[in-house]
Amino acid sequence: MIENIYGIQKMTLLDFPGKVAATVFLGGCDLRCPFCHNFELATGRAPAVMSVSGLMEFLEKRKGLLDGVAITGGEPCIHRDLPELIRDIRQLGYLIKLDTNGFHPKMLGRLLEEQLLDYVAVDIKNSPDKYAETCGLKELELEPLYESIRLLRESDVPYEFRTTVVDQYHEESDFHKIGRMIEGAPAYYLQQFTERDTVPDQHLVSPSKEKMALYLGIAKQYIPASAVRGVD
Repeated sequence: MIENIYGIQKMTLLDFPGKVAATVFLGGCDLRCPFCHNFELATGRAPAVMSVSGLMEFLEKRKGLLDGVAITGGEPCIHRDLPELIRDIRQLGYLIKLDTNGFHPKMLGRLLEEQLLDYVAVDIKNSPDKYAETCGLKELELEPLYESIRLLRESDVPYEFRTTVVDQYHEESDFHKIGRMIEGAPAYYLQQFTERDTVPDQHLVSPSKEKMALYLGIAKQYIPASAVRGVD
C-alpha cells in the first residue's frame, strides 16, 4: 500500500503541459540509470516528506488553484495500489499526469482502461541496443516497453516521449533508432542532462548545444513535433 510521498513540488507550470499542477514523487524504481537526478528516491534511501493522508489534505486546500497532479518517481507503476491513489486524487477534481519508464504495460493498460489518466509521459532512455547499459543494468527485456508504446498509440489519452540526452550515452545513430521506435508520436522531447552532485555517476557530462541541435534535427525526421528542453 502506498503510505508515503517522497517529494512534492507544490506548484509547477512545466510538469503537466498546459496545466497548473503539483508534482508528487513516489519512492522506488526498477531501473538504475547512472544519470538519475532522483537516485536516492529511486533506491528507497530518501526519507518520506509526507503521508498520503497529508497529501490529500494539501490537495483539498489547493482546490481551485491547481488543475492537476503529476505523479512521478522513481517509477510510480511498480506500486500495485497506484490506481487507488489516483482515484482518490481524481475525486478531489484533479486531472492526472503519469510519468513512467514504460516497463509496466499491465499497470499502464489498467490505468488507461479505467480512464484514470489525462496525460502520460514515457522516458525513452536510448536506442534498443544500448538500452540496458543506459538504465544501469546488464540486460533488459524491451518487449514491455514496446507494449506500452502500442497501448498509448491505441488510446485517446494525450502522451509524449522524452529522452534525457547524456554525452557519454548518446550519439547520432541512436536518434535514428529511437525515431523509428516511436515514429508517429504526437510529441518527443530531448532533455539536456544537467550535471548535479546527486547523480550516481559524477563523470557524466551534458551534451553541447550543437549536439542537441543535431539530435533534434534527426528526431524531427521521424516525429515532426519534436523539441528540446533544458538547453540554457
